[in-house]
Amino acid sequence: MQRRFLFSLSTLSALALLAGTGSVWAQAYPSKVIKLQVPFAPGGTTDIVARVISEPLGKALGQTVIVENKAGGGGVVGASETARAAPDGYSLGMATVSTTAANPAINPKIPYNPLTDFTPVINIAATPNVIAVHPSFPARTYKEFVAELKKNPGKYSFASSGTGGIGHLQMELYKNLSGTFITHIPYRGAGPALNDTVAGQVPVIFDNLPSALPFIQQKRLIAIVVAAPQRLAVLPDVPTFKEVGLEPVNRMAYYGMLGPKGLPKDIVDKLNAGVKKSLEDPAVRKRIEDTGSLVVANTPEQFAAQIKAEYEVYKKVVETSKLKLE
Repeated sequence: MQRRFLFSLSTLSALALLAGTGSVWAQAYPSKVIKLQVPFAPGGTTDIVARVISEPLGKALGQTVIVENKAGGGGVVGASETARAAPDGYSLGMATVSTTAANPAINPKIPYNPLTDFTPVINIAATPNVIAVHPSFPARTYKEFVAELKKNPGKYSFASSGTGGIGHLQMELYKNLSGTFITHIPYRGAGPALNDTVAGQVPVIFDNLPSALPFIQQKRLIAIVVAAPQRLAVLPDVPTFKEVGLEPVNRMAYYGMLGPKGLPKDIVDKLNAGVKKSLEDPAVRKRIEDTGSLVVANTPEQFAAQIKAEYEVYKKVVETSKLKLE
């Protein structure tokens, strides 16, 4: 009788292990390659941050972390795939203001709820946004820029990472508050949008600073105004939106990591600790900070609160400004 009882206990333990229940599964995590999906084309800020963190995170976890790009719909295609993934920690996604706040706020057809269909892991970094122009644009300062747009409504166009993305929504808010009109040209990510702006195919771009900064420093783009708490050391002569009287546009972007809903807390905590450990390396921090971003590295709960707050802000912006998808 006793042997049967002991055998039953061992059988139950084995079944629990195979089923992946409880902390037994989390202790074994990760046992294979982890996919970190970027919901935009290569070359943008989201892609930059993901690739900076992937290698050191892989070392911290003892498994390879590969970055995959899944562009489309202003980040919606890739974010949707992350939301549908199994909650086992092997399919993660990069979270941006575009995918978790701006796009859901303006697009009622988004196939996921940014507040309930994901498990926030960590906000890796925050970054300013910038309006920049091609050197052929007849303006070098913000005053000249707004004067040119008001003088020629509809003459110019601007590029963004996609319809409903933060660049699109912030520019629409800017247009509404400044009384200007400029046509939106959406792309499948910041990389392609930047390429065409630098090439002069589109004269203006609203982009995250890290991806635009190298071109600004090379004088292939000219920074006009930034969304940042204060003037930036890398762009000391460029005013913030607050300085020019447009504080509602003065919001920074975030670049975080999340998984599908139901991701076990033990796995979330292990990933959060792994990213934090990676960011303790001065070389990793420097690579992120050199792009103009600020390292955040907060808790899952704090990141969840940030996502909720940002979504509510953009939802109000859409309603107040009566913004609709083009």
